Amino acid sequence: MKIPLHYLTKFKTPFLLSNQIKLFTSAEPKPLRPARSMSTASLEAVPKVDIDPSGVFKYILVKVYDKAENNQEPSITIVRGYQRCNYHSDIYDEVQEKLQPLDCKPLGGGRISHEPDNKKIHIYGYSQGYGKADHEETAKLIKNAYPSYNITISDEGY
Repeated sequence: MKIPLHYLTKFKTPFLLSNQIKLFTSAEPKPLRPARSMSTASLEAVPKVDIDPSGVFKYILVKVYDKAENNQEPSITIVRGYQRCNYHSDIYDEVQEKLQPLDCKPLGGGRISHEPDNKKIHIYGYSQGYGKADHEETAKLIKNAYPSYNITISDEGY
């Protein structure tokens, strides 16, 4: 049964019979892509390492995750270190602000000595507020970002 076009224009919301729906949709439905949460896409865009290009400065190791933190939510671990921040908590505050709406959790801190001329990075020390970061995990992340550098770690020093 065909419905005259002038009937459809009289109503604010047009109605269709089930056998007429095919006339208004494409012949083949598009295949569905796998679902990908906003947080997964956002996490992939976050650089794993962001440290100053040279000097000695404090750093923190941070877990970044979706607001609904649980065992099924994806997360990443990142390193952040800046000379402009006098305290490890200043770095954390900056990271939290930049990564919203993602959430963060500090895993610890320390210091980094970055010598770009010698291609050396030394990771050491601890944070009085957040405790000592896992320097080995930090070194792995930094080695991926600076593959040609000599990366060393130490538990000595503050």
